[in-house]
Amino acid sequence: MSDSVTETGARAPAQAAVPGPEAPADSPSGPADDPSAPAPLNVPRTPTGDADVDAALERLADADHLATDGHIEVYEDVHRGLRDALTALDARPGPPAPTGHRTTTPR
Repeated sequence: MSDSVTETGARAPAQAAVPGPEAPADSPSGPADDPSAPAPLNVPRTPTGDADVDAALERLADADHLATDGHIEVYEDVHRGLRDALTALDARPGPPAPTGHRTTTPR
């Protein structure tokens, strides 16, 4: 029942939903005001001094420009980079580990 009855009793034709022109991007109701649009979190990232860790943390800025469903890829990539940086710390050569045995020298 798409027709409605007016005050005079005559039926008015149903109004078809005709899409209007899209709002320009710089208008107040344009895409910039879309609450579901990606918005930067502006979380400060303090450099650590470790190039690998700093690069991984800077990668987090990429999530600022993605919709929420795109964040997981960035977070997984950052997690992988941080895990690799920690693994590299374990692989670095260091001083020999103590053996637990006292070494005696012949007299």
